[in-house]
Amino acid sequence: MIKAWFNQHVFVFFLVIKRIIVAPVTSLLSILVMGIAFSLPAGIYVLVENLQSISSQTTTTPQMSLFLQQEAVQRDIGEIKRLLEENEQVIRFQFVSKDQALLQLQQNSGLNNVMRSLGYNPLPDAFIVDTLDVNAESLDQLRTVMQAWPSVEYVQFDSAWAKRLEAILNFGQAIALMLFTLLSVAIIAVMFNTIRLQILTKQDEIEVSKLIGATDGFIRRPFLYFGAIQGLAGGIAALVIIALALQTMNTDLSVLAELYSIDLHLKHLSTTDSISLLLFATWLGWLGARLSVASHLWKIEPKY
Repeated sequence: MIKAWFNQHVFVFFLVIKRIIVAPVTSLLSILVMGIAFSLPAGIYVLVENLQSISSQTTTTPQMSLFLQQEAVQRDIGEIKRLLEENEQVIRFQFVSKDQALLQLQQNSGLNNVMRSLGYNPLPDAFIVDTLDVNAESLDQLRTVMQAWPSVEYVQFDSAWAKRLEAILNFGQAIALMLFTLLSVAIIAVMFNTIRLQILTKQDEIEVSKLIGATDGFIRRPFLYFGAIQGLAGGIAALVIIALALQTMNTDLSVLAELYSIDLHLKHLSTTDSISLLLFATWLGWLGARLSVASHLWKIEPKY
């Protein structure tokens, strides 16, 4: 029983492949249309992913400045060091004493005489902290936590750049999702119409099959396989289009990468994303065929 079922599916699979080969131009055009449709949103997704990777290289590590209270003593400084060492979001930190800060200000600002006239050092002890996470929300939460530490007067951090970058990336992902949704509907419509035309051209064959007792499942199986195979081929075409586009862009980016001494190599879709794209493309092709068969196959009945 299982062997017969398997042999039927193998037979239908090769029958569909033969039909595609018999009409190569029509099949290639259909596959190319689906490939281009899939490559547009998938390409935007790839660019957004690469932008996230590149931004982590080109932007400086997020830094926070912890200014201590004027009356902070050595024990308070040691406590802040301990808290920073235990925090998983802190990559490294540097302690800048009030005397070091005053010396740097005198050397770099040209206000040596002014600072001396004050008679005391108004600058506080401080910690310069490099953080791991670049997410704006996470950085704001970390800032709130540090602000509550003992002897900390103020935590300075400008998260505007992180929020702007995050907003741009989210906008790109939203565009990719919108295009993916719209073009998926378009692909279903294309496959729906393609299968409809195939059903009309094979109407006589379907009538004879029903006349000799073929079930609806047996009749619709080649059409479903055709839709799934066409969808899979469209997904493969999309991956090829994206790969060629990235190769062309990487050639142009290599010059820019040398000037800035950074890695601007655009990476292709990950293995997981590529498999997901192929499975989704196959499902869309099958779905378009399934809807078309359900709408038109029942209308064809054998004429006695």
